[in-house]
Amino acid sequence: MKTRQGWLLRGKGVSPVRQRGVSVVLMAVSLFMLLAFTALAVDGSNLYVARNELQNAADAGALAGARRLYLADGSAVNPNADQIARDVATANHSQGSSVEVVRAVRGHWSFIDGTFTANESPDLELVDLFGKSTMELDLNTDFINAVEVVTERSATPVAAFFGSIFGFTGYDVSARAVAYLGFAGRLRPGDVDQPIAMCREAITTPTGEYSCDVGRFIPEGDQTGGWTNLEQGDNGASNANELRDLVNSGTGNPDELEFGEDIATNNGQVQAAFQAFYDNWAAITNKQEPWNMTLPVVDCTDGIAPGNPLVGAVNLDVIWVVNQSNKINDDAPFQMALPPDDSAGVSPGTWSNADPSGVTRWDDFVDAMNLRGENDALATYANGGWRQKSIYFLPSCSYQEPTGGTGGENYGILAQIPVLVD
Repeated sequence: MKTRQGWLLRGKGVSPVRQRGVSVVLMAVSLFMLLAFTALAVDGSNLYVARNELQNAADAGALAGARRLYLADGSAVNPNADQIARDVATANHSQGSSVEVVRAVRGHWSFIDGTFTANESPDLELVDLFGKSTMELDLNTDFINAVEVVTERSATPVAAFFGSIFGFTGYDVSARAVAYLGFAGRLRPGDVDQPIAMCREAITTPTGEYSCDVGRFIPEGDQTGGWTNLEQGDNGASNANELRDLVNSGTGNPDELEFGEDIATNNGQVQAAFQAFYDNWAAITNKQEPWNMTLPVVDCTDGIAPGNPLVGAVNLDVIWVVNQSNKINDDAPFQMALPPDDSAGVSPGTWSNADPSGVTRWDDFVDAMNLRGENDALATYANGGWRQKSIYFLPSCSYQEPTGGTGGENYGILAQIPVLVD
């Protein structure tokens, strides 16, 4: 019975031979899994490095193409932008192999849709920026504002090390980048010329389109502009000597200005700064030609001072300045060169009027320049347009040299430094 019981017990268990067989199978499976994870780790790391190198090449190409998206004077799309992007991307390497550029093309990036639309039209004329809101331009696929670059490793796939055990001979890898060149918003040192902040409300229509057809004057209520020390983080710009020195130096902002942050502003006149501005205007223009300059643009929804959000930059022509001691019969303009309008192909002409009546000359000048007041009425003498200590300006319709970093809104000045958006 003991013998039979022992036999019975052994019969219900697993024989030593079968136990060894199961162990071999488990070891084989474990080894296979170990090799698979090793392949994943080694080949995955290799793919990660190659993918980063391809992405760096795509980023560099897209940024280079967008940086040169327009001609130096901003008057037209640069026909070589695509090739510049391709050349810069190709100059990069991925693990010793030249990067393959599948696509390098200019086009339009829309923030609203989050999409890039290629546009290789032979028409290189710049879309008119004036009379357009930033949102309108965002949806206009004819507005060339971006470059897309796609890179890959296909002819020279990324090597498979442990992956070759499983039949992989190499891996195709690709990367994509879109660089966007918008409007000046982050301003580099010296990008603006004078310590005056323009109100967005003074250079746009009620629906937000940038307008260069109407001239304004400072100060005019709370909605035209104010003095600024061109600093962010300060509470107001009331140091008269500091403002005067900025006017006289003509070197503009000493530090970079960030889009979206408040810039210190003053509500009211600062005599020392205004007198310096008037003296410089008279000396530079002889009171007979526009004084062109680039100024920061701020949001004046809540009025001026002690700080206003920086939203961009605008190029404008100062066409007249009235000092406190001026008498209209003596100092109303007799002649003035008209600012150029490159966008319309119009050369500057000359406005003139020799009438002995300063009021007559002023009203004619106002009509010729389309100078308007707070209620959109012509700034004639009778309408209170002639004011002491006032600066009269026209937003410029001329193409402007790109300036600053991308991030602002449309006030006629394209940015110079693009950003990656996709």
